[in-house]
Amino acid sequence: MNLANRLTMSRILLTFVFMFFLFCNGLWAKAISLVVFILAALSDYFDGMIAQRRNMVTDFGRLMDPIADKILVLAAFAAFVQLQLIDAWMFVIIVSREILITSMRLFALNKGKVLSAARAGKHKTVLQMVVIFIILGFILLKEIVLKYYTWNPAWEKVFRQGIFFLMLVTVGLTLYSGLSYLWGNRKVITRL
Repeated sequence: MNLANRLTMSRILLTFVFMFFLFCNGLWAKAISLVVFILAALSDYFDGMIAQRRNMVTDFGRLMDPIADKILVLAAFAAFVQLQLIDAWMFVIIVSREILITSMRLFALNKGKVLSAARAGKHKTVLQMVVIFIILGFILLKEIVLKYYTWNPAWEKVFRQGIFFLMLVTVGLTLYSGLSYLWGNRKVITRL
């Protein structure tokens, strides 16, 4: 297994560490969860860069890189539903798109075809990770304020409205990227 693929697999392991600390109580646990998420997100950038520059692109990497991204992103969004920061219907749309596209890619792989991630899908993943980072920042900020000051309920309303708006944009891009991926691979799909 080359370095790029090891980074991809490390992202899956970091997801479990991220989730563990996110659900622990206290300021330091929330800070650690944010740092671990950032490391996991950076591993996505570096595994792709290393694979391209060192000519380490493999079928395993083409398949596992987007799956590792999905595991990280879906775990975070599932946690946010549990924490009541996002609506469940948003998570259902996101996870449905991911299951559909991943199933299609696995089916194509079974038939000897490797369907790489599309540009819109990569943009969707970046946006999702940015939104997750912002939500984690909100969680950490709230923990800091609760520890040292008094939390104003009006701030909560503003943050939640901001999260809702960001999630609407994220869900929209998620749907668009899924539909454009299906359309872009329609000839491959019909031959399978």
